[in-house]
Amino acid sequence: MKIAVCPGSFDPVTFGHLDIITRACDLFDRVYVAVLNNPAKKALFTPDERVEMLAHATEHLDNVICEKFEGLVVEYARHRGAIAMVRGLRAVTDFEFELKMASMNHHLDKDIETVFMMTSNEYSFLSSSAVKEVASLGGDVSAWVPGPVAEALVRKYSMAGQRG
Repeated sequence: MKIAVCPGSFDPVTFGHLDIITRACDLFDRVYVAVLNNPAKKALFTPDERVEMLAHATEHLDNVICEKFEGLVVEYARHRGAIAMVRGLRAVTDFEFELKMASMNHHLDKDIETVFMMTSNEYSFLSSSAVKEVASLGGDVSAWVPGPVAEALVRKYSMAGQRG
């Protein structure tokens, strides 16, 4: 069985993420979508909320399992029996960062490959940060994220506004 890991923060999941995950499902027998719990980053959604949104958005994909993890992604991938980590690329700037990470991960475990996939053109501009910025200013992000994610963003930012 060929197993891959798609790691990321997914804060929140976008259609760009789902494009990469869906295409990875065509290449691998099982795909673990691994939500990084990085305490050093200030996330809008908790890891459990992100896993729940991902699970809902990928429920039509029979070979996807969504989980959270802490620590090194290469350790998580090894624990899951993965042969590859799938990473999406939007632009040259993504490639520079991802190449460094892939090189470091290869040094840590030479048996786990990094597979780069170019994001489809219609998502090449899309990032979770941009989606959060637009949503925080009351903009409509429904073209970039699944409906339940757009609704969760509205709830988060309306709650923040009530507290502020």
